[in-house]
Amino acid sequence: MRIETDSLGSLAVPDEARYGIHTQRALNNFPISQTTTKPALIAALIEIKQAAAKTNVAGGTLASDIGQVIQHACQKLLDQPIDSADFPIGDIQGGAGTSTNMNANEVVANVALSLLDEPKGAYQRIHPNDHVNMGQSTNDTYPSAGKIALIRNLQPLLTELEALIDALAQQAELNAQNYKMGRTQLQDAVPMTLGNTFHAWLVALKRDLQRLGQAQAGLYTLNLGGSAIGSGINVSQYYQEHMIDNLVEITGLPLRQAEDLFDATSNLDSFLALSAALKSLATNLSKFAADLRLMSSGPRSGLHEINLPAKQAGSSIMPGKVNPVIPEVVSQVAFEVIGFDATITAAVAGGQLELNAFEPIIFKSLFTGIEHLTAVMATFRVNAIEGLVANKEQLQADIHFSISFATAMVPLVGYQKAAELAKQSLKNGQSLHELAENSGWFSPNQMKEIFNVERLVKNGRQRGHGLVFDK
Repeated sequence: MRIETDSLGSLAVPDEARYGIHTQRALNNFPISQTTTKPALIAALIEIKQAAAKTNVAGGTLASDIGQVIQHACQKLLDQPIDSADFPIGDIQGGAGTSTNMNANEVVANVALSLLDEPKGAYQRIHPNDHVNMGQSTNDTYPSAGKIALIRNLQPLLTELEALIDALAQQAELNAQNYKMGRTQLQDAVPMTLGNTFHAWLVALKRDLQRLGQAQAGLYTLNLGGSAIGSGINVSQYYQEHMIDNLVEITGLPLRQAEDLFDATSNLDSFLALSAALKSLATNLSKFAADLRLMSSGPRSGLHEINLPAKQAGSSIMPGKVNPVIPEVVSQVAFEVIGFDATITAAVAGGQLELNAFEPIIFKSLFTGIEHLTAVMATFRVNAIEGLVANKEQLQADIHFSISFATAMVPLVGYQKAAELAKQSLKNGQSLHELAENSGWFSPNQMKEIFNVERLVKNGRQRGHGLVFDK
């Protein structure tokens, strides 16, 4: 063990640890979560340290030899996977992220010291605060690192969402002529196609894609240079003017500095906007998954409109039972993300005066939600959507025995007479077609029009109005 000292006193730190006393105090104080801060956030934080060192050297506030070795240390850390042994603090912590920021400062300092053949903790040569953290505060580096990490983590989600939309489009085309009963309030309504169902889903997901893109765009605005509360205390003018440009060069992202650094430091509505977009996506996915469970219910006593791919045995006691496990897991992830949104809403509202101290739980919720949504959309697409098949015989039987054609009779004989025929059909089991034909109320041409399913579905509307036609 080595002994390090801070303003609170001295503390033993493991000899092999590249972190220091502040990290050790955090480990003692926050034994809450079994998961550590996301590597993507740590990597972004190190990139910020690298850009800050470069900026401070160019601005004349940091000695060139110290700045160069700090940049070298940052690059060394970035060239390999982030090691949880270096960054062991749990992702739920007090202090608005100060523990994670200081963890990064200490590790960068000790790696830099090793490059100079100096022992760990020899901070009189390279100091975590005075040198590595120069021009910075946790209050601008931690949220900025979180935004950079979120931008990057969103890309796989957006890619998977686009793939799911494409898979639904394929099903919409495949099922453009598979007519089925539409249902409102779980009761038979009027005919549609199975393709209409899938097309409606993909249009909703396209809106989610747009919302997520808008939310992602808000993450490119950073409060770097604002320091503790947005005033830029202890930050040079050169740093204010050049830090973002250097970070853009390192990250390859089109980042920009906020116009009002006080606003960007104290208000976290950009994270709330992202959470809302994720919740919308989760809610839509859960609705679609619930629809699939109903549509595939049976196989003998349910709707049985479609057959989902059989993925695993469904019961430890009932032989032959196969459950809709993929739609079920989709809904469970959705429930989780909806819960995360409640957490994020409370955390964003809980900020006080010039700072919000609850960014750690916001980031934990966002990162976990993004990861789980990305993974569950992949399994939804591959293990459910791409392999589902229409049960055409059941769809046709549902329409044949449906009383929905009574709706098409209303313009010809009025609501009351159409209702009488529908009631008779339900009472005695005769088809509505047979009853209508025997009633004498309709000419042969009218009968053809009433029971022309294709006409009822298209109803004079054109492609682009939400209906899927064959090409």
